[in-house]
Amino acid sequence: MLDTTWDEPATLIDLDGKTPLIGTVRDCVMHFAIFKPFAKEAARMLLTRPVFREGRKTRVWLLNPDELEQLVQRLNAEKDQLH
Repeated sequence: MLDTTWDEPATLIDLDGKTPLIGTVRDCVMHFAIFKPFAKEAARMLLTRPVFREGRKTRVWLLNPDELEQLVQRLNAEKDQLH
């Protein structure tokens, strides 16, 4: 799982060129969660602090759709724990 906190600044970008969403990691993940599948494929999240990606020696600044989906699952799991 990615080592990032919900309150870190981030930008959700769309490779199709739509206006980016600037907010926190949580804001971006919540927005990504409601995207339709074709929009999810074109989405990326730009971080302000790089994170380690499993299987790579270097840190990354950009999260891909599969990693964003992991964060959606983490967010949902944390919501379920609160209820």
